[in-house]
Amino acid sequence: MNEYILIGASVLLLISVLASKISDRFGVPALLLFLILGMLAGSDGPGGIYFDDPALAQFIGVIALILILFAGGLDTEWNSIRPVIKEGLLLSTLGVFITALIVGLFVSALLGLSLVEGLLLGSIVSSTDAAAVFSVLRSKGVGLKGQLKPLLELESGSNDPMAIFLTVGLIQLMTQPTLSLANLIGRFILQMLIGTVLGYVMGRVMLHLVNRLKLGYEGLYPVLTLSLVFLTFGVTNGIGGSGFLAVYLAGIVLGNHDFIHKRSLMRFHDGLAWLMQIGMFLTLGLLVFPSRLIPIAGMGLLVAGCLMFIARPVSIFVSLLPSTLNWREKAFISWVGLRGAVPIMLATFPLLARVPQASLIFNVVFFVVLTSVLLQGTSIPLVAQWLRVGVPATPKRMYPIEYTPMVGLKSELKELAIPSDSYMDGKTIVELGLPANFLVILIARDHAFLQPSGGTILRGGDTLLVLSDRKSFEEVQAKLNLPGEGAGD
Repeated sequence: MNEYILIGASVLLLISVLASKISDRFGVPALLLFLILGMLAGSDGPGGIYFDDPALAQFIGVIALILILFAGGLDTEWNSIRPVIKEGLLLSTLGVFITALIVGLFVSALLGLSLVEGLLLGSIVSSTDAAAVFSVLRSKGVGLKGQLKPLLELESGSNDPMAIFLTVGLIQLMTQPTLSLANLIGRFILQMLIGTVLGYVMGRVMLHLVNRLKLGYEGLYPVLTLSLVFLTFGVTNGIGGSGFLAVYLAGIVLGNHDFIHKRSLMRFHDGLAWLMQIGMFLTLGLLVFPSRLIPIAGMGLLVAGCLMFIARPVSIFVSLLPSTLNWREKAFISWVGLRGAVPIMLATFPLLARVPQASLIFNVVFFVVLTSVLLQGTSIPLVAQWLRVGVPATPKRMYPIEYTPMVGLKSELKELAIPSDSYMDGKTIVELGLPANFLVILIARDHAFLQPSGGTILRGGDTLLVLSDRKSFEEVQAKLNLPGEGAGD
């Protein structure tokens, strides 16, 4: 029997990986394909797999979300999100609250649910999934102007704790009549504070242990970081904090420092995050019964319309009133608030708590997510072009060498692009008078790589891969008036 389970799971994973090629080619969000695959494999589809276990689905979803948030934090560059930290925090707190409030009032006024039930549904659908946005943009070769990309990344990484808190808090209000709103507000402040402090502290602990333990086998380092991620979540949740916020912040702290085997560890956690995404989407797809979605299609369309055309735009424009973003950028942020697997996972909470209308809420949430991904996800490139916030995407260059930062070595591997009209065009490397700690390792020219020497003549359009400490790199940037960026360790 076990071999059949393994065969079924491996086939679903394999098909999911192959389905990602469809996403890359046609710009269809991968999460939509994973969800549909899960639905087809379920009891209402040709797969015939019966799965009706919300507790197991919720457990898988929580584990997956922990690892996805940590990997997202690990890949987040502090220097890129620092200019938008205020806007990101406003979107992930005030924006989520306004979205939940508007959807909740709409649902309770027009669809016959009580106010608390409506607010619960609104809270569940209040978080966003930026990964789907960027996968669509990347497949279409579209980048984003200014600070839009880091802002969307920060919002999606930090708004899940708020949505989770609102969902759990409202369920407690429904099941514990003695609980007051003041108690909930106090719990929220305490959760965010503990999550922030422990996230930073555990990120520093991870950095110290990874760099100081000197394990005998490289393969043990992923095991070490994995255990520390779950420890961070467990300890934070255990003392009343937001474990999801803690693991996200721990990832940011660790990812923005140099540590042993950084490149291989980031690849491990990126691959693990993809496995978790696929597993979570497939599980949630199996959990839903498509035949139960048809009777609530009208209600689902109304809720999705309210979310996309009223709640999300109002929350964005109100939350970003203090920002300097123009109306086009705010309108784009409003449209790309895609809903992903987190709302569906949160919809299992009412099922387990056996609150009134839990099954209806779950099916409406699933329908809203599908509608959001279908309508918003497939139109992102067109909207970016219409609002003039898109730019041609610059593909990440892959180099034939790798660099592993070591403790005590202050040099980093960075890129330095030479503009076509630069005065460096036609000069040799030795003529530039570069600092001793600034070494040109490779030159990327057209579609080839050159191994340089002091006499190598540079051309406009070249990209230099250099090994340099921060001070020397900034000195060369200032001297030559050139932009530069890290090579992505």
